[in-house]
Amino acid sequence: MAWLAREPERRADPVRVLEDCRSVVVVGVNYLRSADWPHGAEPPLGFGVVSKYARTRDYHRVLEGMGRRLGRALSDRIAPGSEHRFLVDYGPVMERPWAVRAGLGFQGKHTLLIHPREGSFHFLGVLLTTAELEPTAAVEEPMPDCGACRRCIDACPTGAITEPHRLDARRCLSYLTIEHEGEVPEEFWPHFEGAVFGCDICQDVCPYNRSRARPVAGESPLGAPVVAGLWSLSDLLAIRGEQLAAIPVATPLRRAGADRLARNAAIVAGERGTREDLDALRGLAADTTRPAWLRSVADRCARRLEARLA
Repeated sequence: MAWLAREPERRADPVRVLEDCRSVVVVGVNYLRSADWPHGAEPPLGFGVVSKYARTRDYHRVLEGMGRRLGRALSDRIAPGSEHRFLVDYGPVMERPWAVRAGLGFQGKHTLLIHPREGSFHFLGVLLTTAELEPTAAVEEPMPDCGACRRCIDACPTGAITEPHRLDARRCLSYLTIEHEGEVPEEFWPHFEGAVFGCDICQDVCPYNRSRARPVAGESPLGAPVVAGLWSLSDLLAIRGEQLAAIPVATPLRRAGADRLARNAAIVAGERGTREDLDALRGLAADTTRPAWLRSVADRCARRLEARLA
């Protein structure tokens, strides 16, 4: 995640991204589905959980298409001759602080944007434009906040939310299961809570999500789910790159790749696997076509699971 620390001045100043930028438009897209694995539900033994955001098409591509259409409409109909640039979370933008300034919600103690009437299960996109636009009012005046609630802080299994509004990404299960390369420090293994790709715990326990978040009604720009919320650990322990490539549409799972997904499944299996998973772990540990670090993880996790099953 070192890229996040690069050029902080550019991330904070839209004029450095788009010369003569005069306005910032922030959009949100709800990704919660009624068929999603329930909030906070513990997966059965032998299964791992994929974060809700990763079960549909890759949101980067979807939001990019929407952003391009929005930018063209702005340039063609509202501010002829204006220039624009649309960015998602990989670009040098501060989506959440700008979303707060745009009136879409407030930043929760877990650092995510919370819409006061819809919760936090949203993707954010940012359109920078040279057009001079009238600022919009907040969705709710006065804007609420988390108050004394600290459920997300207390529920985080790795202590990644070190204090209100501050996250240590190096401890976050989303980072560890998706972005982190190679072996994951063993101190985190007992706290994976079934996570094989991403983590929703801090959002699942949030009162705004438990009482107000509503699944997408009708057709969504993200399309139908293409990835299951629950995955067999044995299947993931044996997954290969060609299987990810065979998924008919782009999916966020490809960012982790087969080796990291197998690593995550091995760690979860070591803590909450079945006897079938033990055989799969031993097979992965003996597979010389896999990286040495992955075989080492699988071997240690097999020994942990064997001791638990004894």
